[in-house]
Amino acid sequence: MLRTEYREEPCKSALNRVKGMGFHWSLNPYMGCAHQCTFCYVRAFERRAERPADDRYGSSIRVKVNVAEQLERELARKSWKGDLVAVGAATDPYQPAEGRYRLTRACLTVMAERGNPFSIVTRGPLIVRDIDVLTAAASKADVSVNFSVPTLDQQVWRYTEPHTSPPLQRLRALRRLVDAGIRAGVGVAPILPGLSDKPELLADVVKAARDHGATHVWANVLYLRPGTREHFLDKLAAIWPELLPMYEQLYAGRAYLGDKETRPLRGTVQRLAKEFEIADRRRIRLAVPTPDELMGTADPGLARSERTPAEQLELVLSDDARAVATLAVDRGPAARAA
Repeated sequence: MLRTEYREEPCKSALNRVKGMGFHWSLNPYMGCAHQCTFCYVRAFERRAERPADDRYGSSIRVKVNVAEQLERELARKSWKGDLVAVGAATDPYQPAEGRYRLTRACLTVMAERGNPFSIVTRGPLIVRDIDVLTAAASKADVSVNFSVPTLDQQVWRYTEPHTSPPLQRLRALRRLVDAGIRAGVGVAPILPGLSDKPELLADVVKAARDHGATHVWANVLYLRPGTREHFLDKLAAIWPELLPMYEQLYAGRAYLGDKETRPLRGTVQRLAKEFEIADRRRIRLAVPTPDELMGTADPGLARSERTPAEQLELVLSDDARAVATLAVDRGPAARAA
C-alpha cells in the first residue's frame, strides 16, 4: 500500500457547475480519495486528465485549504440563487483527511449560516462529529445525508472498498443522525453483478437500513468507463477470476448496462424497501422556518402547516443520470421521499 500524500493547495473556486444531472452544483473539499474503491467512477476522470487511475489513485490527496472561505464568497454573490449543493459528488467529504483538516465541517458551517440547502454522500462515520452543524443547517434549509452501503458481505466489502469503514459502522452513524432529526438514507450503490446482486444480499442491506432508521433507500448499478474499467477488471481477475468472462461479455462495447439488466435489480430494491417498510420515522423534526418566521412577522395565532421533505431528491453518484435510480419509498406523514 502506497503512503498517502496530502498536498495543501488553495482553490480558485469552491463550487463546481454541473450539467446533465439531478443537481446543478457540487462541492468537494478534497480531490482524490484515500478509500481507493475499485469501482470508483472518478478513476475515469483521472485517466481523462492523464493522471494515474490505477492503484496510485488515492495516494495523493489535494487539500483545498481555503475552500470554506471561497465558498462563503461565492454564496454571498448577488447572482447566487440558493441552489442545492451536492457535497461529495467526486470524493468522500469524510475521508480520513477530514479528521485533521475539518474542511467539510467548515463548509457545512458556511451553508448552515446562510440557510443554503445541501446533500451529502459519504462512507465515513466521522460525519457524526458534525451533528451540531447538520442540525443547525436542517433547521434552516433542506438537508439530507446518504450513506453508500453497496453490501454487507464482508469479502466483497474488503476487496472492493479496501480502505473504508465497515458497512455496519456507517449504519450506526446513520442511526445517530436520524435520532438527531437529520434525514439520512442508504444508497445501495453500486450493485456489482455476480457479487452483490443476489436477492438475499440486497435484502440484507435494505433490512439493515430499516433497522438503523434509514428514511429512504436508492439503488445504482455498476458502470465502467475507461480508467475505472481497467482497474476494476484487473482486481476482479485477481480475486474472482471465474467472473471475468461474464463481466467482459456484460460490459462489452459499453460502460452502462441497459434497462434489461438494471431494471430487475432496481425493482428488487424497490420491492424490498416496501417489504421492510422503509419510511421516515424520525421522532425529531427539524422544521424549516417560513420567511415570516425568520422576519418575526408570523401570526402566532395561525397553526404552522406541517412540512414534508422533497418528493424526490436526486443525488447522482455518476456523471450520467442514466446510471442513477433514486427511490421514493415512503410518503410520509403526507408525502415523503428522498
